[in-house]
Amino acid sequence: MNFVTEFVLLGFHGQREMQRFFFSLLLVLYLLTLLGNGAIVCAVKWDRRLHTPMYILLGNFAFLEIWYVSSTVPNMLVNIISETKTISFSGCFLQFYFFFSLGTTECFFLSVMAYDRYLAICRPLHYPSIMTGKFCVTLICVCWVSGFLCYPVPIVLISQLPFCGPNIIDHFVCDPGPLFALSCVPAPFTELICYTFNSVIIFGPFLSILGSYTLVLRAVAVFHVPSGSGRTKAFSTCGSHLMVVFIMTLVYSAVTPLLNPLIYSLRNKDMKDALKKVIRLTISQN
Repeated sequence: MNFVTEFVLLGFHGQREMQRFFFSLLLVLYLLTLLGNGAIVCAVKWDRRLHTPMYILLGNFAFLEIWYVSSTVPNMLVNIISETKTISFSGCFLQFYFFFSLGTTECFFLSVMAYDRYLAICRPLHYPSIMTGKFCVTLICVCWVSGFLCYPVPIVLISQLPFCGPNIIDHFVCDPGPLFALSCVPAPFTELICYTFNSVIIFGPFLSILGSYTLVLRAVAVFHVPSGSGRTKAFSTCGSHLMVVFIMTLVYSAVTPLLNPLIYSLRNKDMKDALKKVIRLTISQN
């Protein structure tokens, strides 16, 4: 039995003109993603006014988005212009690992950011004593470490399956679904473990975010945030976060990281001022 040593990621297949269009579009989105999230990271790092838990979390989230989109899009761009569209066996599972680990870390960060907003709005007097710098750094480390510890077991189990051909994956990335379909033998136990991991990772943070904002809305409804301006600020602060949580598109791995800088930052005065400083500093250096 001959086992495959590489996979073919079909991705954007079709007429050459259409492939060039997708390549150009994806390249522009990727560069804008790097630029937008990179600007946020620089702004949070350089402006001392942004050295608060909310912005430190946002800066880490932007840094995460840079790596998240970079785990797949460069390979997509290469595949679009490549005739073979191949990826090695080890390369496929490395992409699988980093893409899903970074995606898991993103889910954890969204949960922590929702918890931070809950504390700031529902428990403003206790917020400084709870969300200390040390606690914030601890939460950030937990998000990063937990995100990268979730997927080794499923990936090792899937990589041990026999793949004897065909080796064509009709997808943009190495995804467990197509990989299971290419396996020579059924693997119900491995599929159960993989899908259980996915369900816990998706629904756990989702329920956490839902619970946090349910408490926020309840607090606003019972006038814990009495003034009109206070309610507007609360909804504005939470609305951008919820917008990201519920964005679901076909090209999620490329578009969401691009939108996050706009959704999170450009509606915030402090972040706008910090980004202007970054832009002026960059122009002056050039």
